[in-house]
Amino acid sequence: MQKITPHLWFDKEAVEAAKFYTSVFKDSKVKNVTKIYDTPSGDCDIVSFQLMGQDFMSISAGPLFKFTPAISFLVLCNKKEEVDDLWKKLSDKGKVLMEIDKYPWSERYGWLNDKYGLSWQIILTDEKVKQRIVPSLMFTQDKCGKAEEAINLYVSVFDNSKIEKIIRYGKDEKPEKEGNIKYASFTLEGQEFTAMDSGHKHNFTFNEAISFIVECKNQEEVDYYWNKLSAFPESEQCGWIKDKYGVSWQIVPKQLGELINNDKSGRVVQAMLKMKKLDVKKLEDAYKGE
Repeated sequence: MQKITPHLWFDKEAVEAAKFYTSVFKDSKVKNVTKIYDTPSGDCDIVSFQLMGQDFMSISAGPLFKFTPAISFLVLCNKKEEVDDLWKKLSDKGKVLMEIDKYPWSERYGWLNDKYGLSWQIILTDEKVKQRIVPSLMFTQDKCGKAEEAINLYVSVFDNSKIEKIIRYGKDEKPEKEGNIKYASFTLEGQEFTAMDSGHKHNFTFNEAISFIVECKNQEEVDYYWNKLSAFPESEQCGWIKDKYGVSWQIVPKQLGELINNDKSGRVVQAMLKMKKLDVKKLEDAYKGE
C-alpha cells in the first residue's frame, strides 16, 4: 500500500493529462475520475491513476498554481531505447531544460517540462530499479542549503525511512557552496525520493502545484503528521499544509476517497471546506447527514 501519493494541480486538464501520461508509460491506467461540486474553484475533477504501477492523483481546480522544476519526476530506465521513446513523447510541445545527451552521471539523460509544464528527468541506469518514477526535490533561492535538514526531518517523521546516499558539492563547483547536497537519495515509508540544493539564480521554488498526499489510518495519524509537518498556519486548509521548506502536503484519512466518491459527496465536501485539519468523525457525520 502506497502511503505517500504525488498530487498534481491542473487548471482544467487533469483528466486529459492523466490519459496522456497513462498512454506514455507502460503498466499504467486511469483508476477513477470523480467530480466534486461547489468548491471555491467551482466544479473540480479529481483523478486517480497509476504510472508504472505507482499511484498518482490530480485535480482540475483552476489556474491558481503552475508546475515548476522545484519538484520533478526522475524516470529510471535500463534501456537506451526506452529513454529515447519517453523523451520523444514527453518533450512534444514541451520545453527542454537539459538536452538529452551523455553526462558524467549517465550515458543518456535529459530534463524537460512536458506540454502541461510538469517536469521530468529521464535517465539511463545500469542499476536494478525497484521504483521507476522517483519524486525529486530541488531546494532553490533562500531554501538552497536546506536539503539535508529537510531530508533529516522527513526521515524522522515517517516510519520505514532512511537516507540511502549523499553526494556533496566540492569547493570548485561554483556557484554551489561546498558541502551542500549535490544529490541525495532517501526513502520515506519505503518509497524513494531524491533531493538536491541549487545555488543558481532560479526564478522558482516549491508551491502547491505538486503536493504529497499522506494517507492516514485514523485521526491519531492525521494529528501526528499535521503537528510534525505544518509550519505555516495561514496555509492550512482542507487538509493541506506547508512544511518549513515550502513543500506542500495533504494529510488525509484513508476514508476520504470513499466518502467523496458517491452521491453523498456534496455534504462531505462542504464539511471539508470548513476545516483546516480534517476531522474524521465530522466527515463521517456529514456523509451520514448528521
